[in-house]
Amino acid sequence: MPDTDADTAPPAWLTLLLAAACGLIVANIYYCQPLAGPISAALGLPASAAGVIVTMTQLGYGAGLLLVVPLGDLVENRLLIVGIVAVGTLALAAAALSVSAAMFLAASVVIGIGSVAVQVMVPYAAHLAPAALRGRVVGNVMSGLMLGIMLSRPAASFITHVLSWRAVYVMSAGIMVALSALLWAVLPRRRPAPGLHYGALLGSMAGLLRHMPVLRRRALYHACLFAAFSLFWTVTPLLLAGIYHLSQAGIALFALAGVAGAISAPIAGRVADRGWTQPATGLAMSLVALSFLMTRFLPQGSGASLGILVGAGILVDFGATANLVLGQREIFGLGPEYRSRLNGLYMAIFFAGGAAGSAAGGWAYAQGGWALASWIGVGLPVVALGYFATEFLGVGTSAQAVRCVVDGLPKSNPSYGTDD
Repeated sequence: MPDTDADTAPPAWLTLLLAAACGLIVANIYYCQPLAGPISAALGLPASAAGVIVTMTQLGYGAGLLLVVPLGDLVENRLLIVGIVAVGTLALAAAALSVSAAMFLAASVVIGIGSVAVQVMVPYAAHLAPAALRGRVVGNVMSGLMLGIMLSRPAASFITHVLSWRAVYVMSAGIMVALSALLWAVLPRRRPAPGLHYGALLGSMAGLLRHMPVLRRRALYHACLFAAFSLFWTVTPLLLAGIYHLSQAGIALFALAGVAGAISAPIAGRVADRGWTQPATGLAMSLVALSFLMTRFLPQGSGASLGILVGAGILVDFGATANLVLGQREIFGLGPEYRSRLNGLYMAIFFAGGAAGSAAGGWAYAQGGWALASWIGVGLPVVALGYFATEFLGVGTSAQAVRCVVDGLPKSNPSYGTDD
């Protein structure tokens, strides 16, 4: 397939496959979160250092976003996707067979790297869709990815309860083998147009970030919202266990309630295709702020306040997921030749925001309980709303100027068309 956008929408079965694949692959990052305690106990890692298991996976994922995902603009995409998944599969097997903490932590880094296949698949899906339907296709694929994130934690807890934590990694490795074979068999080939070599490709990312204000805006918007999302899901298990005295099974059921928020992904994609990205962005940010505010209306510990907390979980997931899809719809319109690099930058920036949100949430809950943590949760989307308000001042950069600066070509180059 040439490096141009399609004229017709991909078949529904292919979109569904990409969504399911994204969900299954991204889940590999999150299995370790509810299992950090059992894994550290089994491998002799001190309880105080159990959090490093999650950190190593996140570090691998972050490195993959910046160093592997940009290859989607250089390497044939089907080969790249299957190759990355294969690397992750080997790491999952190594994690299952680990006999020491060092071995498991090394495997965790590679699991994170192998999971960035999803961030090659999302821009790949955008390439398969015409511009008029790109938001819908991306939204549908992202709904699968978000379901994978939200279902991975309760699934890992349940499998560990019935079998063991090693079974989680064995089962996932088997699923990845079958998925790799299926993707290789059915995905259309997409070979990017000849261009930069790998070093220059990575070097161009600084230029993309510097000269694309839409990318910077959308990345910073979602860094704030993903920080709030991460804070919520870091702190609420502590709140549920401490104040509401819920068991791990009860906390898993609470996490399942948040899955309802994933329905916003296809909705946001369709809204973006209609040209309503700006009002939808403001609404998404407002919903995330409201999700924290509403938890402060009733005293903690009551059944009614628990119901409100469930509603807040749905709203924070709904708003964060919608904003993620709206942002991807915007940045994927900046140029098909840059999509993998743009997606890597976008994800890396807001993933850093998520890590900061998790850290801030843990600290705030220890210092001031849910009262302090929830005020930080309110403040993060409010900061995003403040920055969003400056968008109406009309800051922009033409597509022609951006492309010429990034590629180092003269601004008169006729191959880049007219300004957007």
